[in-house]
Amino acid sequence: MPYAGIDVGSLTAQAVLIEDGRTPMLKSIGVRLLSHSIRVKPDPLDSARSVMGELLERNDLAWGDITYCVSTGYGRDRVQGEGLADANVSEISCHGTGAHALAPRVRTVIDIGGQDAKVIRMDEAGDLVNFVMNDKCAAGTGRFLEVMSRTLEVPFEELGPLALRSRGTILLSARCSIFAETEVLHYLQRGADKSDLAAGVSKSMADRLMALARRVGVEKEVMMTGGVAKNVAVRSELERMLGLRMLTPSIDPQLVGAYGAAVLARRNGDRP
Repeated sequence: MPYAGIDVGSLTAQAVLIEDGRTPMLKSIGVRLLSHSIRVKPDPLDSARSVMGELLERNDLAWGDITYCVSTGYGRDRVQGEGLADANVSEISCHGTGAHALAPRVRTVIDIGGQDAKVIRMDEAGDLVNFVMNDKCAAGTGRFLEVMSRTLEVPFEELGPLALRSRGTILLSARCSIFAETEVLHYLQRGADKSDLAAGVSKSMADRLMALARRVGVEKEVMMTGGVAKNVAVRSELERMLGLRMLTPSIDPQLVGAYGAAVLARRNGDRP
């Protein structure tokens, strides 16, 4: 009987099922993981129903087969309140738990979602030591990268590889995402190379994340989670600023929050 985690974010929703058993991908943590991700719907309840319902159907399972479920992300309390989850836990705890379960030596987690960014410090047991979140500005989040990719007319998934081809980073002076978009448009009108602008976007993003990291302190080892962790240029620039190589999760980094929720579900569901 599987344990479940549902993570409804601002841009995407993830569902994870775990159960005892080993797979090559997760051999070190001794679980079998099934997952699914969708673009969010206007109502977080609809997102939760869809993402978990599709995952269950794909694996010939039903809601009643779930032993215990934990929800996290936006609207997590509503997801629990509607009976789709047995408990709800903050995304800070879920990302920390998920990262620690994947790599117990992790002490710092940098999580960048669609509308927020967090730096989380943990101890050797995986318990929270300290954390900091960004302000309400979208400049250090996935939404910022979405806006920039649209402005540059580049698919979101290609923004990172494009930045790595830059031969001369164009630094952006605007701290606000709206003003940064205007600045990028100005450079484009002057014939600036898109790769140089993409590199500037990555540098601006990494600068924002470093400001958060300095506030909470960074202790090795470090893992980056959330959808932005898949942007190779942001990751590379952040590693350069930190002076270290970050750990790569053995699952899609966008699943770490939902995976952490499922791990917490297993802990709670196993209690007498």
